[in-house]
Order: sequence, then structure tokens, then C-alpha cells
Amino acid sequence: MRTLETSTLVLLGLLGAAGVSAQQPPADAATQIAAAVSPAPADLRDGASVLGYSGDGQLVSLRQGDGDLVCLADDPKDERFHVACYFKQLEPFMARGRELRAQGKQRDEVVATREAEIQQGKLAMPAQPAALYSYTGPPGSFDPETGEVTGANHVYVVYIPYATAASTGLSATPASGAPWLMAAGKPWAHIMLVQPAAEEEDASQ
Repeated sequence: MRTLETSTLVLLGLLGAAGVSAQQPPADAATQIAAAVSPAPADLRDGASVLGYSGDGQLVSLRQGDGDLVCLADDPKDERFHVACYFKQLEPFMARGRELRAQGKQRDEVVATREAEIQQGKLAMPAQPAALYSYTGPPGSFDPETGEVTGANHVYVVYIPYATAASTGLSATPASGAPWLMAAGKPWAHIMLVQPAAEEEDASQ
């Protein structure tokens, strides 16, 4: 995401391997945008920039916003529903991951390459904490008629470069519904908080 890059790579790794099927036609731009911004806090959605998919499956800019978030639409090549929004200063890190995966690099190669480039000063990471929000769930989690997401895990991430258990007081042991520290000591160290789908549904009742 390791990164969560609730990046798509880490978030999907945490919640299970992504299912991949034959290329499906992407939704229309309005639907992609509505789904892409759904994991973000309501007051940050309107200004978010949105990346989504063209008719031939290429990642393109669907909306250039003036806010602090970049949101990534659901990939039509992935049979599960996954959308994410992250602080705009994380975009170089996220974009580099997408580029490397498009080149056929495996997870370990992606992680190693980005770490080396960060250490060499070639790849910038935010110096301050930076947020990421995502939903991951089964097909059909997003209802384009209502704009609601059901049956998906809501993941909250706060990147704190090089954070450790000693510097934060957080455990590095994964815990559902409680914050924990992932990738401790790495440039992409981050606090994870996973709200399972069942808890989200209960909270809305």
C-alpha cells in the first residue's frame, strides 16, 4: 500500500489477494468519480482530483480538483470493488508504484525500487503526516443510484515517515477496529485502522 498504500498494493494485500478477471468496461465518468470519492470525508470530496479509466482501460484524469486529495477510481480489471483517496503529496509515491506494476514488476521489486529511490532523493515523500482513505469489498459494493457503499471494508491510513512503535506508542500487531503501525521504520510507515463492513453496517442503523 510494505506500504495501504491502503496504496492499492498494500490495502489489497491486507484484506486478501485481489481477484482479477477479464477486462470489464469502465463505468461512465460521473459514476467513477462518485465511487472514487466515497471513502473520503464528506467535506473533502468536492475538491478532490480524480483518476479513473477511459473506454480502453487506460488510467486518465477524470477531474482536476483544487483540494488536497487525489482519488483513484475502481479498476475495471479487478473483479472486486476498490477505491482510495490520499493526500496529494503522496501522488509521486503512488504514481511510481502504478508505473512499476504496469512494467510487470512484482510486489517485492516495487517495494525495493521505491525505497531505493526515496533514499537516493529521486522519489519524494511528505515530511509530515499524510492521510489515505479506502474502501475494498465485493463486486457491487457501490450503488450508483444512491451513491452508498455497503459490504466493503473502510480503511483509514495516516502515513508518518519512519515512525516506529517507540516513536508513536502504537503496536505493530494488526488489530481489527483499532489503530496499529504498519511498515515501522520505513519511509512509508503508516497507522492503519480497518473498519470491517459489518461494523459499518451496524453503525449506520
